[in-house]
Amino acid sequence: MAYKQKSKKQKKARIESAIAHVQSSFNNTLVSITTMEGDVLLRCSAGKLGFKGARKGTPFAATQIGLTLAKDMAPLGIKVIEVNLQGPGAGRDSIVRAFQSSGIAVSMLRDVTPLPHNGCRPPKKRRV
Repeated sequence: MAYKQKSKKQKKARIESAIAHVQSSFNNTLVSITTMEGDVLLRCSAGKLGFKGARKGTPFAATQIGLTLAKDMAPLGIKVIEVNLQGPGAGRDSIVRAFQSSGIAVSMLRDVTPLPHNGCRPPKKRRV
């Protein structure tokens, strides 16, 4: 039996800045932390933290997501983030506040909620 040489663990590159993609609906809040190129580093949601039902869409759940991700970002060396907010949910503002309170600088806030320019064709008029 031949001796298998273990491969050395590669040290993760220190990342100075990242992008936080926040999708906030009325029912849940999803956050992904990506590099500037778009490679996903971390992600979290209210359901992953144990919130169930209507509590997933609350600002408190969003704050807990932000604090959890901030703790996970510290070993990666992330100090500055841009935040892309999407959706009408209650967790939009509390995510940003949680990042700022945990010592991560927010360099840019961007609203990327899709808005219809003309939208779908409306249903035909009712005939009674």
